[in-house]
Amino acid sequence: MKSLVYDVTIVGGGIIGLSVAKQISEINPGMKIVLLEKEQSIGLHQTGHNSGVIHSGVYYRPGTQKARFCTYGVKLLKDYCLKNGINYYECGKVVVATEVSELEALHTLYSRGKENGVPDIQMIGPERLKEIEPNARGIEALHLPNTAVVDFPLVASSYAKDFETAGGSILTDTRVCKISSYSDELVIETNQDDIKTKFLINCAGLYADVISKMMQTDQDVRIFPFRGDYYVLKPDKRNLVKGLIYPVPNPKYPFLGVHFTRGIDGGVEAGPNAVLSWAREGYSKMSFSVKDAMEMVTFSGFLPMFGKTWKLGLVELRRALLKNVFVRDLQRLLPVISSDDLLAGGSGLRAQAVDNRGQLLDDFVIREQENAIHVVNAPSPGATASLAIGAHIASLAKQNFGL
Repeated sequence: MKSLVYDVTIVGGGIIGLSVAKQISEINPGMKIVLLEKEQSIGLHQTGHNSGVIHSGVYYRPGTQKARFCTYGVKLLKDYCLKNGINYYECGKVVVATEVSELEALHTLYSRGKENGVPDIQMIGPERLKEIEPNARGIEALHLPNTAVVDFPLVASSYAKDFETAGGSILTDTRVCKISSYSDELVIETNQDDIKTKFLINCAGLYADVISKMMQTDQDVRIFPFRGDYYVLKPDKRNLVKGLIYPVPNPKYPFLGVHFTRGIDGGVEAGPNAVLSWAREGYSKMSFSVKDAMEMVTFSGFLPMFGKTWKLGLVELRRALLKNVFVRDLQRLLPVISSDDLLAGGSGLRAQAVDNRGQLLDDFVIREQENAIHVVNAPSPGATASLAIGAHIASLAKQNFGL
């Protein structure tokens, strides 16, 4: 088996890894940069299974990386799409309070949005809500008219093209098996050729903790995959939803609740729930991996996490197993919807980092070593913020690696 030699190696061909690769290659012409992807093509996991929403930045605590990278990333992403002929649709979004008990959290979102610089954000009453979404029900809502949808796999493919045009290489069907560190280089053993590299950037998503562990770092964090299931509205019922209709999320958890999303193709998805998956790539309800399950339950943070979230977990599991429960929760936002209006849709996975105290990490987590950078936690709004995250990591690489 031969060895390939590169200056920088990026692990993970999702939208963030491709953004990092694109931006580092563009500011370092002539440098040998490679991206490794274990699948046969790029963007097959979180990038290829998300709802396509370009988030506005309203949910995230001011000052966090999510808040900063999302609001900045929206502008970067929309400008990039315009420049590269990628369509996006500003369908707008409403976050709807259906109970008095949700109003405090809704007003908190409004305050966060204002502080984060979300443009044209408005609090609206039920009359204005009916004008925007005639079939929605609520006592008050947050209107975000600039929220948009896009085809994120298409965006990722464009990043890949930019990277290769700048001289970078993408090696698919290349799984990282082992990483050895020497004084002046890293040796990455793969199922194909070995890779010798000066620096590594870990954007492995669902496997970010596995790559970190190979480099003896981030032992206090594990990736827990949460599966989200969707239904889709029948074609003749799509007109019930004009844009995006979301509930007020539970502020204790980093999930947004089941909602309605009009996609860039005109279809409407309903969901997702958030159920712990017992396999890193567990897209079906029956997925189970002994190895993945054991890695989760033996992690020191598992029992503390379970103790804090088991009630929510039961609610989500029940909703995943019983369509009538799923529909009932959707009817809180859209009373006219019925079970007969919904067809089974796809599923996605959220790579959610959990620390050894059982906390579901709510912010992006990017950690640095002398010869490596690890994107440990970058779930939603990771795709929206992909160019902002990529620019930040390129800056860290310049500072830490001397690029």
